[in-house]
Amino acid sequence: MQATATTLDKAQETAPVNSRNKVVVASLIGTAIEFFDFYIYATAAVIVFPHIFFPQGDPAAATLQSLATFAIAFVARPIGSALFGHFGDRVGRKVTLVGLAADHGDLYRGDRPAARL
Repeated sequence: MQATATTLDKAQETAPVNSRNKVVVASLIGTAIEFFDFYIYATAAVIVFPHIFFPQGDPAAATLQSLATFAIAFVARPIGSALFGHFGDRVGRKVTLVGLAADHGDLYRGDRPAARL
C-alpha cells in the first residue's frame, strides 16, 4: 500500500486579502449614509415640517414639535434594534426584515397629516 500526498493550490492556501479593510470601508459607507439620512431629516424638521404638519399656531412651538419627532427617532433606534435584533436571531433576519417591511407599509398608509399634498 502506497501513501499519496496531496498539495493545495495557492488559491486555497491564502486567506482573504484585506477582509478587515473591506469591513471597515463597508461600515464607514453604511454609517455615512445613515447619518446623512438623519441630517436630511433634521434639516427638514427645522425648515419644512413646521409648515406642513403644524400650520396653525406659534412657529417656535411648531419647530419644537417637529424636532421632538427627530428626538423620538434617536430614542427608538436602540430599543428597536434590541427588540428586532432579538427576533432576527430567533426566527431569522430575512423573516424579520420582510415582516417589518410589510408592517411598516401598513402603518405608513394610515392617517397621515400631509396626505393632502
